[in-house]
Amino acid sequence: MKISFSPEDEQFRKEVATWLKENLTGEFEQLRFRGGPGDEHMFPEERKKWEEHMAKAGWLCVGWPEEHGGRGLSINQQVIFNEEYARAGGPGHMGHIGEGLAGPTIIAFGTEEQKQRFLPGIANGTEYWCQGYSEPSAGSDLANVKTKAALNESTGQWEISGQKVWTSLAHESDWCFVIARTEPGSKGHKGLSFLLVPMDQPGIEVRPIEQLTGTSEFNEVFFDNAVTDASNIVGKPGDGWKIAMALLGFERGVSTLGQQMQFLNEMDEIIRIAKKNGAAEDPAIRQRIADAWVGLRIMRYNALRMLSGSQDGSLQKEAMIYKLHWATWHANLGKLAMDVLGPESELLDEGPYELTRLQSMYLFTRSDTIYGGSNEIQRNIIAERALEMPKEPRQAK
Repeated sequence: MKISFSPEDEQFRKEVATWLKENLTGEFEQLRFRGGPGDEHMFPEERKKWEEHMAKAGWLCVGWPEEHGGRGLSINQQVIFNEEYARAGGPGHMGHIGEGLAGPTIIAFGTEEQKQRFLPGIANGTEYWCQGYSEPSAGSDLANVKTKAALNESTGQWEISGQKVWTSLAHESDWCFVIARTEPGSKGHKGLSFLLVPMDQPGIEVRPIEQLTGTSEFNEVFFDNAVTDASNIVGKPGDGWKIAMALLGFERGVSTLGQQMQFLNEMDEIIRIAKKNGAAEDPAIRQRIADAWVGLRIMRYNALRMLSGSQDGSLQKEAMIYKLHWATWHANLGKLAMDVLGPESELLDEGPYELTRLQSMYLFTRSDTIYGGSNEIQRNIIAERALEMPKEPRQAK
């Protein structure tokens, strides 16, 4: 991908920026810059309404093919849309897991019936999804999942039992894609399947997990003989690992550029405060701000390089460093924010005691190096898959 954009792309940028400026007003004004990581608990119903509003104007799922309800935008235009959305303060997407993960996976691997059933609800902003991957004993080690599913031939349904954890927005979701072990006695990445499971049923219990920020966008989800139709399996039984890995490739997609614009918004706020309270006069603080700016530019250029390859969910070597880079960078930005705030980082004006934007950001960044694959696991992936070094010795069980 070229770092510059064509005149046609820049005209598209103006179109996006104009629409956002004209529509993030009135009842939606309060949503600007809200609902991102660490703030996902804010305005859930209003953000759902915003996404329906976007869908009616054709601004949801913009990178999907037109035949599946999207705009079929080029990679360049998808980058532009995500950048302008974040620049304008567009709220965090309630449906980002459906739009960015479930939808592309169903498009790539689902049956025609599955595409007709599930894609319209995502594209029009009326059905929401969560991700059933991590478990108490299978976080970054996804191949260690214990959740089981068996096909009941008499009812024509999969019966699912187990537990998932760190399930973002499960309490707001209509569906969950679940990695479950469908082959008894199987181990590791073998014998797994990718199931689409309705959340509104007696066999599912969602329990919130309260975080340092005092919020609970993450959840535990318990499956006690929960069911889903036999047809709600993506691929064949046993294909779960292949599909799960492709989905993680989609996770490293174009939305990463929007994430970086959110980071830039946070950095701009830190710089504004540093200039106002005098912290910018400290040479050490100025150097850390400069380092943060350089790190963000490197992040952008690597993301553009990463997006230059296949869009089928396969991970290039460049993509394997992305999570480690941004997680470490963002955690350091959180520390910088607190040092710029000084004593105010530990103070709140008066009750009810709600965290400021930067306080919440700092606390949430403590989890950045853990969720989505811990830094330790990411380093192993880089060493083994990108650099083709010998695998880490495993202890015999």
